[in-house]
Amino acid sequence: MMRPYADKVESDPSVPAAVDIVVIGGGIVGCSAAFWAAEQGHRVALIEKGRIAGEQSSRNWGWVRRMGRAVAEYPLGIESLRIWDTLAQRTGHDTGFCRTGVVYTAQTDAEMAWIETVRRDAQTFGLAAQSLTPAQLSDRFEGASLTARAGLYTEDDGRAEPALAAPALARGARTKGATVLTGCAVRSIETKAGTVSAVITERGRIACNAVIVAGGAWSRLFLGNLGIDFPQLRVRGSAMRTAPIKGGPAHALGNGAFGIRPRLDGGYTIAQRGRSKVQITPDSFRLFGKYLGSLRENRGEISLTVDRSMWDGLVTPRHWQPDEISPFEKCRVLDPEPQEAALAKAMRAVQAAFPALKQATITERWGGIIDVTPDAVPVIDPVDEIPGLVIASGFSGHGFGIGPAAGQLAGELATGVPTLVDPTPFRLDRFGGAMLKAAE
Repeated sequence: MMRPYADKVESDPSVPAAVDIVVIGGGIVGCSAAFWAAEQGHRVALIEKGRIAGEQSSRNWGWVRRMGRAVAEYPLGIESLRIWDTLAQRTGHDTGFCRTGVVYTAQTDAEMAWIETVRRDAQTFGLAAQSLTPAQLSDRFEGASLTARAGLYTEDDGRAEPALAAPALARGARTKGATVLTGCAVRSIETKAGTVSAVITERGRIACNAVIVAGGAWSRLFLGNLGIDFPQLRVRGSAMRTAPIKGGPAHALGNGAFGIRPRLDGGYTIAQRGRSKVQITPDSFRLFGKYLGSLRENRGEISLTVDRSMWDGLVTPRHWQPDEISPFEKCRVLDPEPQEAALAKAMRAVQAAFPALKQATITERWGGIIDVTPDAVPVIDPVDEIPGLVIASGFSGHGFGIGPAAGQLAGELATGVPTLVDPTPFRLDRFGGAMLKAAE
């Protein structure tokens, strides 16, 4: 078993004394925010406790889609696709982005109903989504043995390479003047008269006017130490990739059993679609009331799993002082084991659908932790109680494709300029009050 590779970004050697904006988190959203802010001329420090794209930003499927999202995310998806087109030129580095189309297929009544909902949503937002009959699916996927009653195709959607994209943005931000620090945890935030004034890192203090928390699955823990109740649970996913092989699909494809997309190297990234493995942790009990509606609505798509995350949650401190070693220094990268049975099942389904892939060689398998909000829509929002603090987390497995626009939106909120989309659907207060009533 091998872990997913991400293009390595070296850390800058020194910590700046002062910047305008500190971005916490070196995933696709944090790197996008840092790149946009640096491009606008702001002094930026991008700070990552581990390595750039070390967690879910290098472990996702690599789809760049507008279709099939929560309605609130469509504007971000549309803007992100436009931004993806420009990133290689603007950063000076390849992201692997190309518009090769995305196809969903449906076999069961529930899948048929979902595809019809997606088709209507796409139409509402002016997207060219083409319905496909079984005969048209056969023509599009020549040599395949797809069992489907219908399909939906968006020609302009595409894919990018998780191993390249966030590193390209981080390097682009550095070229625009940003400082990039890896292997450096932010322990806490300082305020002056209630407003953000600095961050305290394990390597020293950095004065700043604004902080963007794009910490992925770590955001709840970091924000909780500041007294902010950010509802977030963790879902464990798995994926794998093949060596280069001919005869597979030219489009990213998702059905009830698997997701597959062509890779830049000629191989495929494959994962199981369907039931998500929600990790049972102490936060599962603390947040049960907020997630109850989602559990009821998605009970057929969710399974609960107990693994070492329960123990980790019990022994990880929830509060610490700025001069103490933080949990982020004790665990730099979340690196769960892949779910071998789920991957084997997905591979069998892929090979049944695409006989040419029966000869495929699996070169990597990996696990990843997805951070999920109660409504599976991210929070991209300033914290009213701490002016200068912006949250950009909770992307619920949808963050890679919309990362460029989400990062820009976070940067716009941090700098007070007009936003590229309406940020209202991403407000934190839709889950209730932001600040904890008392320290726990």
